[in-house]
Amino acid sequence: MSEVNAKPSVWAAFTQPAAWTMFFFGFSSGLPFLLVAGTLAYWLKENGIVLKEITWIASAGMTYALKFLWAPLLDNVSLPWLSRLGRRRSWLLLAQAGVLAGLLGMAFVTPAQLELFVALTLIVAFAGATQDIAVDAYRIEIAPMSAQGALVATYSLGYRIGLVLAGAVALILADHVAWATVYQAMALLMLLPMAANLFAREPENYRIAPATWGQAMRESIAEPYADFFRRYGWQLASLTLLFILLFKIPEQALVGGIMGPFYLDMGFSKTEVGTITKIYGVWIGLVGVFLAGVAIARWGGRKPLLASIVLCASCNLLYVWLIGHPGNLAALTLVISCENLTLGFLGTAAVAFLSSLVNRRHTATQYALLSSMVNLPGKVLGVFAGGIVEATSYGTYFIIATVAVMPATALFLYLWSRLDTDDAAV
Repeated sequence: MSEVNAKPSVWAAFTQPAAWTMFFFGFSSGLPFLLVAGTLAYWLKENGIVLKEITWIASAGMTYALKFLWAPLLDNVSLPWLSRLGRRRSWLLLAQAGVLAGLLGMAFVTPAQLELFVALTLIVAFAGATQDIAVDAYRIEIAPMSAQGALVATYSLGYRIGLVLAGAVALILADHVAWATVYQAMALLMLLPMAANLFAREPENYRIAPATWGQAMRESIAEPYADFFRRYGWQLASLTLLFILLFKIPEQALVGGIMGPFYLDMGFSKTEVGTITKIYGVWIGLVGVFLAGVAIARWGGRKPLLASIVLCASCNLLYVWLIGHPGNLAALTLVISCENLTLGFLGTAAVAFLSSLVNRRHTATQYALLSSMVNLPGKVLGVFAGGIVEATSYGTYFIIATVAVMPATALFLYLWSRLDTDDAAV
């Protein structure tokens, strides 16, 4: 086994400099997400914006689902003036600066000037999605597959801390100071990951500069997708993409609007739900993230992914059990503990697996597409969740969300020995 592909110890994987860098980059990615979605809705509501307009404005977060559309730019275009930082860090610094400037702009304009405020919200969302593209590409290129579990774990720690600051902390601050002041403070926090970016190491460049404009267009738009099918063949590539579409359905089916009404129908208060699911659950999820990082460093990506797919889906059955314990906080805590632990584990294993499929000549484009695909079917199922529950019951819906894991599990077992990834020998 070559030195590059040799599997590092768990300690070495978590203490490499790139792991600390990914902590700050994760914080940079997590901070703006809620500030253009959930947290923003509170500010708009307090300014008398009607609900229809609030949901429309807060849908700026959908920009993250469309990031694959401009991901080729980050693979193929070098930025003037910033190019000395390298392609990945220069794009990341530009996106970070965009988030900072957009948040300051929102604080200065406020919803009193709604049209300009909405435009600034879109700028923050676009810059946030762009930095996600750059961060994912940076992570994949800065270390081998065997170290990706640790990088995803430290990234997730930073990301969740960013979410807590932009969510719970921002809401608490808004009870004591003006929303504009809150957004100014959030903007200034972006200086921390920007400083980390300046001191980070640039990954090795695997791309060859195209000789002509036509070649550049092919390289940036068509080649990333053609490359995936060329490397794996049409049959294997198609089955792999089908697996990617299917394996997170059990998780994503419970992400949409069905869970809030379920908790209320089970007799839990909003305070109880918020405390257990949004605060306690976040930290239990981090335990799962780090357990997955250790498992991937020890056993590679495939075994942890298979285990987490099955366990995560099985946890949906705990909600069937919870139906028989309405208003029982101990039961809710147990369910949330199991669910968030397996979700954290699955999220890390999934990112490591998707990263292993990417050609480093097209890192940003291919990973942006794969990560967008992975959540789509489950979200579609979530759209119809209310109708399914009304026609049947909550229990039936949770059972459907659990059984949905079977096709993905069968596909993964078929793909196990056929996919050529960095942990193929594991």
